[in-house]
Amino acid sequence: MSEAKAEILRRIREATADGPVADPVQRTYRRTSSRDRAEVVEMLRDRLIDYRASVRDETEETVAAAIAELLGPDARYVVPAGLEPDWLPADSRGAGRERITEPAVGHTGERAAVRGAHDGEREPLSVDALNEVDAVVTSSTVSCAETGTIFLSGRPDEGRRAITLVPDHHVCIVPLDSVVELFPEALARVEATAPITMISGPSATSDIELERVEGVHGPRRLDVILLDRAG
Repeated sequence: MSEAKAEILRRIREATADGPVADPVQRTYRRTSSRDRAEVVEMLRDRLIDYRASVRDETEETVAAAIAELLGPDARYVVPAGLEPDWLPADSRGAGRERITEPAVGHTGERAAVRGAHDGEREPLSVDALNEVDAVVTSSTVSCAETGTIFLSGRPDEGRRAITLVPDHHVCIVPLDSVVELFPEALARVEATAPITMISGPSATSDIELERVEGVHGPRRLDVILLDRAG
C-alpha cells in the first residue's frame, strides 16, 4: 500500500472513530456447494452456451489439436509466458500460425522480457500491437457455474488484463478441477489483491433500444475448453 493511500485511510478512521459501530454482516447465504462435480460442470456449460460462448471438452492429449482447430491455419496469436507449452500447437514462423509469447507480468506491474523459440527478447505488446493479432490463448483461475463466470487473476498462465481484452478472439482453458458452483467458492480461490477479470461469455452490450452489440468491451468470440487433466 502506498504512503498516500495509508494516510487517506488513517484520516478516514480518525474522522469516523466516534461513529456508530456497524452490525456484523449476517453470512447466511450458501457458501459451499452440495452438487456433484458432473452436475456443476454441466451447469457451467449450460450458462456459457446461453451467453453465446462455444464450449468443448478436451484432455491434455487432445487440447493442442483443439486449439489449432479453433485458431485456424494462419492465425497470429498471443499466449502468456506461463501457459503450459504442451497445450499449444507446434507453431513456427513460416508455417502458417504464429505464436507471440507475452512476458510474465506480476500483480505489481513489474515486467520481465521473455525469450521465445522464435521471438527473441520481447517486451509486452502495446495496445496497437494487440489490436493486430487474431487471438489470445490463456488458462483461468476459477469458474463459477452458478453465474457462468470465468475468473482471470493475472497469473503467469493468464497474463495481464490487456491481452484478454484487446484481441477479438479469446480461447480460454478451464481445467475441470477449477470449476465451482457458487460465487463465494470462486472468490475464495482468488487473491484479494489480484487484478481480477470476470468473463461471462463474449463481450456484449445493449443500447437504449436493446440492440445487442458484441465486441465493445472485449473479445466478440469466446471459445472455452473444459480441460480434463485427469483424463
